[in-house]
Amino acid sequence: MFLRPRKPILMASAIPQDDVSDSRLPANLHKRRWRMAYTAIYFTRALLALSKKALDSKKVLLRSLSYVAIDVPEGSQSEHPCDEPVFNLEQKTLTEMVKEKSFELLTELGGVKQVAALLNSNVNNGIKGSGAELMHRTEVFGANKYQKQPAKSFLSFVLEAFKDTTIIILLVCAILALAFGIKQHGPKEGWYDGGSISLAVVLVVVVSAVSNYNQNRQFEKLSEESSDIRVKVVRGGRHQPISIFDVVVGDIVSLKIGDQIPADGLFVAGHSLKIDESSMTGESDHVEVSERKNPFLLAGTKVTDGYGYMLVTSVGMNTAWGEMMSSIQRDLGEQTPLQARLNKLTSYVGRIGLSVAVVVLLILLVRYFTGHTKDATGKIEYNASNTKLDAVMNSVLGIIAAAVTIVVVAIPEGLPLAVTLTLAYSMKRMMKDNAMVRKLSACETMGSATTICTDKTGTLTLNEMKVIEFWVGKEMINNSLSHEISSNLFQLLNEGVGLNSSGTVYKPDSTSVPEISGSPTEKAILSWAVTNLGMNVNKPKLSCEIIHVEAFNSEKKKSGVLIRRSKQNALATHWKGAAEIILAMCSNYYDKTGTVKDMNDEKRMMIGAIIEQMAAKSLRCVGFAYAKVREENQQVHLKLEETGLTLLGLVGLKDPCRPGVREAVESCIKAGVNIKMITGDNLHTARAIAVECGILSLDEDLTNEAVVEGVQFRNYSPEERMQKIENIRVMARSSPFDKLLMVQCLKQNGHVVAVTGDGTNDAPALKEADIGLSMGIQGTEVAKESSDIIILDDNFTSVVTVLRWGRCVYTNIQKFIQFQLTVNIAALVINFIAAVSSGKVPLTAVQLLWVNLIMDTLGALALATDQPTNDLMKKLPVGRVEPLITNVMWRNLIAHSLYQVAILLILQFKGTSIFGVTEQVKNTLIFNTFVLCQVFNEFNARKLEKRNIFEGIHKNKLFLAIIGITVVLQVIMVEFLRRFANTERLDWMQWGACTGIAALSWPIGYVVKCIPVSGKQF
Repeated sequence: MFLRPRKPILMASAIPQDDVSDSRLPANLHKRRWRMAYTAIYFTRALLALSKKALDSKKVLLRSLSYVAIDVPEGSQSEHPCDEPVFNLEQKTLTEMVKEKSFELLTELGGVKQVAALLNSNVNNGIKGSGAELMHRTEVFGANKYQKQPAKSFLSFVLEAFKDTTIIILLVCAILALAFGIKQHGPKEGWYDGGSISLAVVLVVVVSAVSNYNQNRQFEKLSEESSDIRVKVVRGGRHQPISIFDVVVGDIVSLKIGDQIPADGLFVAGHSLKIDESSMTGESDHVEVSERKNPFLLAGTKVTDGYGYMLVTSVGMNTAWGEMMSSIQRDLGEQTPLQARLNKLTSYVGRIGLSVAVVVLLILLVRYFTGHTKDATGKIEYNASNTKLDAVMNSVLGIIAAAVTIVVVAIPEGLPLAVTLTLAYSMKRMMKDNAMVRKLSACETMGSATTICTDKTGTLTLNEMKVIEFWVGKEMINNSLSHEISSNLFQLLNEGVGLNSSGTVYKPDSTSVPEISGSPTEKAILSWAVTNLGMNVNKPKLSCEIIHVEAFNSEKKKSGVLIRRSKQNALATHWKGAAEIILAMCSNYYDKTGTVKDMNDEKRMMIGAIIEQMAAKSLRCVGFAYAKVREENQQVHLKLEETGLTLLGLVGLKDPCRPGVREAVESCIKAGVNIKMITGDNLHTARAIAVECGILSLDEDLTNEAVVEGVQFRNYSPEERMQKIENIRVMARSSPFDKLLMVQCLKQNGHVVAVTGDGTNDAPALKEADIGLSMGIQGTEVAKESSDIIILDDNFTSVVTVLRWGRCVYTNIQKFIQFQLTVNIAALVINFIAAVSSGKVPLTAVQLLWVNLIMDTLGALALATDQPTNDLMKKLPVGRVEPLITNVMWRNLIAHSLYQVAILLILQFKGTSIFGVTEQVKNTLIFNTFVLCQVFNEFNARKLEKRNIFEGIHKNKLFLAIIGITVVLQVIMVEFLRRFANTERLDWMQWGACTGIAALSWPIGYVVKCIPVSGKQF
């Protein structure tokens, strides 16, 4: 049984005032009172059951007292304890408090800690996190999911396909043809023409709708995966990452720069926490969050500075973010730049086709009404005095249907479909290759990339930091010999490591292995301190009070903390950051005996040389510094002291290069793609890593302008930057602004730029770049939202895989364009010439629709699903302005179009005499040969330049399956659907002739590819 309690505001008034000292209700008092209530109800029900049993037995009752007193000791446990926690808060109260940012309501509830207690949570250890508890919290307060708008149904895609103008015209022609045919020939035979056109149209519509429906479902699925954010929570005292969908009310969530707030909640602890609430309020100013001034956190907002912890009070649809997101319908019909270009091409070719269709329509009408056309028996079709109106209407409808069908075939509507198919296919395959596409346009744009600006840490390296060297003053200390350093220095280092850190160490007992969480650098330093030096990094937190924190970010490259020691009542500042920056802030240094020594210029140079020496070994150098702080008039200045510090020590962290990264860099360089490494490390570390990864060669030193520092690049004049940008391959000590500046300069120089980024400050560069690539593991949510593609494993090799897929998409589209334009040209020319010369079109409306189906859907599926090959990485990038149709493509499609037109015209005018067949069989031969030419030409289209068109064909089983399906369906159309397709059966000799004529496309394609063409495109 679950009792729904009233608000604690009301319940508090019922508690005797001598039980509590103020309005706050201690958590244990609540538990005791609930247990007493449960026990009282249990005994009351037991007595009621016993009395009812006694009355039912109809026995004589003994005289008894009129009341029963039960002694219930306070704090006694029930015989049947309730495993599920009882929450003394209503969801409405929590939602209203955070949405309205109501301090009054928060105060009435007793403050943040009391709200946590009422939610059976702990501000330090969080909830217990058992499966039953999580399920119960979800049932009571809801899940952290919002209701989505219903997806488009299959029927809506069918209706969209029917809205196409040419389809509507064909349907009107089909209905009229059906009406006149039934009137003229009766229901048994009169439905063939109209029914055939209707069936063909429905087939085209259904295939198109199925294709679009499947792609839409796939995009919906990818959209859902992209919104599955990882969140770090504290449960049972342990930090653990979970899905944002698994966050429940009562959770304690860890927040750092770049995180998205996963739910509504209250600030528990932290420092310098600033929130961007523009997504909710529209205000661009960042809001400072603190326990006293503003403890309210809204779902969907972003952390821009600092770090902290929050108590979740509302999730899912109980948050303003959930309500807003549930009302938004994501537009999955995003049109990519390539689709826009293809739509222009489609429109242009369509206008030509429409012009040809109008001319054919006029010529056929004139020839018909002037008596220049004959029927199957050889009689003149139109005689003004003898021909009935029904016959005239049937003939005119046939002419209009033929003209409309020419338009259908002429319009290459399969081009946008081919783009959609190849993008959807590549997106699905890229997910398996650790790349999640957020924006469709990025797939194709990546194929044109000329420059990749990449981070170092985690992308080129493993992001598995480990402290290799430890220096105190001018001496290196063995990691395993912590007793080498004095106790006072050890204590100061313990404070610097333990208090000036956003990482955490969880160790339930002395025998368990410590669980360390935080950034890779923080984890490495904490692990070294705990394991090698035997420090208890949590001990200083008990003896010191943190007054102010300056959190680390990529611009400052350092973090600081102002502390007060409890016993000594003394203030101190600890700094940690890039070694040369910390060194510049110091005037003294400690040696290993704990003696403070003055740092003159000579000693500063010696320590600087140690830093350079570590950097040359590709170590990341981190320095620790300390200063005592004086209180003036017992007032504390929150600005941390940055001069006159004492250097405590230096550590060198090794982050090895990823396996295979050198080969990936080399493949990019061979493909004509420039690699530029942008890192926050110092000049020497950056150069060492660049040499190790193959971005720089050993003979390139720091003087040849291939390696620059961010400040140096920033201080160039605009003309100097544009001049030197091509030579720069490594930028060290860079800020996010430097990265943005480099991207802008490269784009101005005509480059198509891809940029990797993981931090919040990388967002401007990711947005500015043509392709923004964020990191899935280390990347912040701000960076991910600003990017086009998320690299799920943070690996540069995956970036190269994305480049290969991008080129594959571009090449597959080019293959399909060549194939489709060949069919368009051949169909238009043969129908136009036949109509002008004989007044008849050899290909009927149904036949042309079938050809259209082969081209648009089956052809797109066959050619758009080729996988990337190594040959793609041997070509130079196409860049920004080159058009789709190259000289090579024009050479191929013109040659095949001329061959097909020549063959079909010969069959049109001489086919009857050559094969000795009737007019109807001749038309069937033309139709069959035309379709088989397209089947063989699909093989030619697989390779635009290579003569071996069968290379790798066994890998694309879908291509072979579609070819097989097309041939089988063509046999069925000719041999079994004669009335439907208006064909006649062909014998083996005629099938052999059609196949032989079509197969000549292969040797012709081989010969044509021997003709040299210029590489220039137009």
